[in-house]
Amino acid sequence: MRNINLGKAVLRPRAGIVAGSFQTLTYTYTAGHSIDDSGYLMIAFRTVGDFGKPQFEDPKAPNFCTVHTTGDCRLIPRWDPRGNIRPWSKSLYIMITGGFLDSGEKIRVIFGDRSQGSPGWHVQTFCERTFEFKTYVDPIATYQFKELPRSPEVRIVPGKPVRAVCIAPSQVMARKKFTVYLKLEDAWGNPTKKPHKYVHPGLPKPGLKRVFKKDPKTGLSAWSNPIQITSDRPSLIPCWADFHGQSEETIGTNSIDDYFTFARDYGLLDICAHQGNDFQVTDDFWDRINEATRKYYTRGSFVTFPGYEWSGNTPLGGDRNVFFKEEGASISRSSCEQLPGGKSRFKDAPTADQLFGRLRKHRGKGPFVFAHVGGRFADMGMHDPALEVAIEIHSAWGTFEWLLEEAFGRGYRIGICANSDGHKTRPGASYPGAGKFGSYGGLTCVLAKGLDRENIYRAIMARHFYATTGHRPILDLSLMTGDGGTAMMGDILTSKEKNALLKVNIAGTGPLERVDIRNGCKTIRSFYPFSTSNLGNRIKVIWSGAEVRGRARMTRWDGSLRVNSNRILSMTPINFWSPVQAIQRKGNTVQWKSVTTGGHSGVVLTLEKMHAGSLVIKTAQGNTKADIGSIGLGPRTRKYGGLNKQIQISRLPTRNTVRSFECQLPIKHLQKGDNPIYVRAYQEDGHIAWSSPIYLVK
Repeated sequence: MRNINLGKAVLRPRAGIVAGSFQTLTYTYTAGHSIDDSGYLMIAFRTVGDFGKPQFEDPKAPNFCTVHTTGDCRLIPRWDPRGNIRPWSKSLYIMITGGFLDSGEKIRVIFGDRSQGSPGWHVQTFCERTFEFKTYVDPIATYQFKELPRSPEVRIVPGKPVRAVCIAPSQVMARKKFTVYLKLEDAWGNPTKKPHKYVHPGLPKPGLKRVFKKDPKTGLSAWSNPIQITSDRPSLIPCWADFHGQSEETIGTNSIDDYFTFARDYGLLDICAHQGNDFQVTDDFWDRINEATRKYYTRGSFVTFPGYEWSGNTPLGGDRNVFFKEEGASISRSSCEQLPGGKSRFKDAPTADQLFGRLRKHRGKGPFVFAHVGGRFADMGMHDPALEVAIEIHSAWGTFEWLLEEAFGRGYRIGICANSDGHKTRPGASYPGAGKFGSYGGLTCVLAKGLDRENIYRAIMARHFYATTGHRPILDLSLMTGDGGTAMMGDILTSKEKNALLKVNIAGTGPLERVDIRNGCKTIRSFYPFSTSNLGNRIKVIWSGAEVRGRARMTRWDGSLRVNSNRILSMTPINFWSPVQAIQRKGNTVQWKSVTTGGHSGVVLTLEKMHAGSLVIKTAQGNTKADIGSIGLGPRTRKYGGLNKQIQISRLPTRNTVRSFECQLPIKHLQKGDNPIYVRAYQEDGHIAWSSPIYLVK
């Protein structure tokens, strides 16, 4: 059936739709060629869309949809979240039965039909230039679908601003001008306009400072991240990076140009790279990636790296992020599964070991690799120490300390990074939205001699970087041995001395809660910026963990907490990034809907009495209780199986204002061989930072 008229489809309204809002959209298909009995109309949506699941049963509930026709037939709708080929897997099938749809007759779908009480269809929570209703037709009832030449689309736009974010450089010289940005975001994390740029005249003397900015129109305001003011030009500068995300050319949304533009202008990053699933990166798009990184690279202000996500099945090596210092390298895919004709001018690398072998032949292009956990997780049994320099410990998919511990268990010398792995074209500010991503995307801070490719590359290969869950703290550690050896994060230091002294300096974006000093998989000591005498009437409850390592890791923690024989004065949610995951207080009871994918969520309660009463916690994973008087400084933990699924309860000071902290620790009882000494720092608000290890070799 060549060149048949497949018909046309239109959408109303066509104007911009506010992200995350409830709407009614009317989609109308007009048949070209007739559609026979048991033929289909199919409307497909992008895999990463986090809109409400269309339903046809409850007319008063959200996302109620109806289908109608002018033809002498009946329509049977069916929603299938994996009914089509990625990246258009979410599909609405409408079967024509009891007759046929003749040429010129119509099918009308009302997404979010409000006529019987439904609030409408919950639109996806992130902005997109072309939110498409990709339309396919099966006119001959053979289940062979043909795509319309043009499908209707609508623009998703940001909502009203509800919060401000202030971003400043992490390091400036005293009395030197610097730039501060104030960004306004809607409830789902979409920037509502381009960040406002302020030129600060400079700060007078060395030390730690923050700056405060307020938007005059909305009244929204924010304090900046901490700023280290130096008297002399520093030898290393902190550069903020998000190395990992995709755009619509593979599984994400919006274009690669939108991706890099957001990273530079809205994410306010210093460094960015693009990571499309290799089996979707066509030869033409690989050329386009190289063109884009060359175009957006600006020495001294914005550094880009070409790369791709090697996406082999886990038994073949699992997910790896592959980067090059410069353009012009070959792509070595895990497969050509979704390439046109399954062909490429480049050779495949079906296993991670073969990938490393191919990359070794590209030494001149400066290849480097991060192991990470996405849909698949990296098999650390395959590793090249000269190429694979980091474990991605955190992303929008969750937190994955278990992968780092596996690398330590295998004796690898590895750095610790974090990135967004975002699919919503928001590198540097990747909120989870209403879908399966459970966390705010991470950031990596690279400590380099300059903001250019060569210096960033050298810093990465030296593991001079640290990871965060998306905030911008300042983290520094150094280690000294009795024989005069010194090291910073990422360094390897060999010493025959039995003891070494570790020094840690951290300035958080919020009050600090705990700093763990770790040697590989073990915590040597935990430092608190307050003592037991400072503890007060605030109780922190967090739940965390995952079901498994793979795709089905999401753990549901829907539940409640009740305080008996005491009174809740106030509560502060922890890591409730999505408005869909609501937490509410009614008197002495707190209720929530929450999921974790390796990270954690929770609540801080301020109580009327410091020691009276008890807590009763009920969740989908299990229940626990605690006498409030018995809760102290260190967390009480209740485990629930799976992958570190647990509830922890601890006590905080009545008021904690400590944002910067210094500590020293003699490192004793070293094991023979490598001792990966690193820092994990917790903030009260749920954010975490991890330094790359210093490898002290005995």
